Amino acid sequence: MTARSQFPTSERPPGFIYREIKRGILRSRKQLVLHCERIPLSQLAEDYGTPLYVYSASMIRERFNAFDGAFRGIPHQICYSVKANSNLGILRLLAKQGCGFDVVSGGELERVLAVDRKAARKVVFSGVGKTREELTAAVKAGIMLFNVESESELWALAECAGRARKVAPVAMRVNPDVAAETHPYISTGLHKHKFGVPIGEARALYAKASGARYLQVRGVSVHIGSQITDMTPFGEALARVADLVRTLREDGHRITYIDAGGGLGIAYDKPAEGGFSGYVTAYARSLATPLRDLDVCLLLEPGRSIIGPAGALITSVIYKKKNNGKTFVIVDAAMNDLIRPALYGAYHEIVPVVRNLESTATTADIVGPVCETGDFFARDRELRPVNEGDLLAILDAGAYGMVLASNYNSRPRAAEVLVTGKSAKVIRKREKVSDLFRAEL
Repeated sequence: MTARSQFPTSERPPGFIYREIKRGILRSRKQLVLHCERIPLSQLAEDYGTPLYVYSASMIRERFNAFDGAFRGIPHQICYSVKANSNLGILRLLAKQGCGFDVVSGGELERVLAVDRKAARKVVFSGVGKTREELTAAVKAGIMLFNVESESELWALAECAGRARKVAPVAMRVNPDVAAETHPYISTGLHKHKFGVPIGEARALYAKASGARYLQVRGVSVHIGSQITDMTPFGEALARVADLVRTLREDGHRITYIDAGGGLGIAYDKPAEGGFSGYVTAYARSLATPLRDLDVCLLLEPGRSIIGPAGALITSVIYKKKNNGKTFVIVDAAMNDLIRPALYGAYHEIVPVVRNLESTATTADIVGPVCETGDFFARDRELRPVNEGDLLAILDAGAYGMVLASNYNSRPRAAEVLVTGKSAKVIRKREKVSDLFRAEL
């Protein structure tokens, strides 16, 4: 991973902003302290300990509203991708905004239903390995759409719907064989990937589905990958889907939904130029153009683009050490708290919570205490000098952070806090070691 300069430090308004705080008896000493909305992160760390996930409610709402507004000229439904961050507090906040949900497991569906059982009417169920138990639960819940990914799954769904005597609304997830420039682990739109059915075989599968008593063909689904920042592949995929929809309608199918999936990326090293609204408007344009005159409801599954920049992982510096001139900053967070750097080689901007403007850069590896060389957050990173006991903020950690956390090395998972203005609410308690072996015999 190459070094990237941290000078000047990027901020993530309105969620994470440096604000000046006066210190000392006479309040004559000033410090720049990173805040989540109106609360200093140093205060949150003192109140709730570290490692600590912190989320900005205002930023989540603002990004959802920007996304929703970008598609205001098109019939649409935003279905937040639960896998990005499945905390009930986050889901509840989005449900109150009128958001729907994209789930990929029975467990995620249960989370949505725990927040609001009526939200099932705005749920799409994706994923290549839905079990019969999961399909049955979703049929009984009355979800909006099943994104079917194979012929075998289609017949399993028909069986489950028949036993429940409820009609299951169906879309085939088609694989358009469109390449997207992203990490190979999160690219999903090529024939070599496990997702969907080849677009050339979809027509025959729709014909079979139309003959099943308890299946109702309603749409076409596509998803080409995650963390995509080039709009071109989205347009290419939707153009192929639009052609398929026209063909299916000629065959007599009633197609009312096109599910465009998610995958819109974020800039992890700095906020998007021109702001998020302009960025998502360009995305909306790339999807809308191929769908002109089709008269469908567009389903969208954003996750990372809404929640990613709205979260940060706060961690304390335990030790500093040098090995033959190599500097290591050892923090109390680890790969079990945020695995993205170890798993994907992902970049996250890391900044001191209390910023010293006069300090010069130092180069260090920022690592955790887990017994793996792969337990790192940054390598050869330029960082303002920090001391043992200082706090660091790992930015853009709202998506695929806590949701991928584990208990490796028997480490309890972090607490999560949701901030609104000057108010902070714990939305997940910090685990205790005793919690880790409670289910063991």
